Amino acid sequence: MFSMNRLPLETRARILGCLTEGMSMRATSRLADVSINTVTKLLVDVGTAADLYQNEKLRDLECKRVQCDEIWSFCGMKEKNVPEERQGELGTGDVYTWTALDADSKLAVSWLVAKRDAWYAEKFIGDLRSRIANPVQLTTDGHLAYLTAVEKHFGDEADYAMLVKIFAHVPRAGRYSPPECIGTKTRRVSGNPDPVHISTSFVERQNLNMRMSMRRFTRLTNAFSRKVQNLECAVALHFMHYNFGRIHKTLRVTPAMEAGIADHVWSMEEIAALAH
Repeated sequence: MFSMNRLPLETRARILGCLTEGMSMRATSRLADVSINTVTKLLVDVGTAADLYQNEKLRDLECKRVQCDEIWSFCGMKEKNVPEERQGELGTGDVYTWTALDADSKLAVSWLVAKRDAWYAEKFIGDLRSRIANPVQLTTDGHLAYLTAVEKHFGDEADYAMLVKIFAHVPRAGRYSPPECIGTKTRRVSGNPDPVHISTSFVERQNLNMRMSMRRFTRLTNAFSRKVQNLECAVALHFMHYNFGRIHKTLRVTPAMEAGIADHVWSMEEIAALAH
């Protein structure tokens, strides 16, 4: 087996390709004939580098319509198994990834791996605001933590609306099946949002991409994150590949190319080379 300090670039690219296509880390280690520790270190190194690169590159974006949502996962153990002394600790139990997507370029503009509370909502929206260069129409789900955060960071520079889903009172059969969604209602919060574009469809589709592309987001398996830091790196790697390295089926270019911040489709070797 190869060790990390002499792993060829082609092998690193193959490992990252497996991870971004939704394979587990142990399956990847077997196929690439490397140790699980090598896969983990590569994920952390490249994920960290990808996070730093995108943090710098995703600035002064001319977005017109942005959609926000949160996607659930967990670290270490399910929330119901978290001991009392570790309740509320980030990295133990429920962990949510806040995501913001440009509805036109399909670019993932901002994300945050955190708890789903008002403090992190403000941190997420603050980061989103710092990346957008102009007034924007913003749509979120009905999570009330967004209200104060958007007002604080966007003020009158956002035409903001909430899309609230209406669920049936009786859940559908199945342990993990949510109640049936029987409709939606929109709520104008500030500005003058165009009703036609009050939607979270694109960002919810991105949530599906995340579940398909990162094994640790798959439900009903043992492929969960043990460390929140590794989850953060996996998310950063996913968005690096999604934004810069994968042609969007509708756009026929990558989201980064559509947004004007890249001039070509990144290869997996280029992504791997971010971690020198």
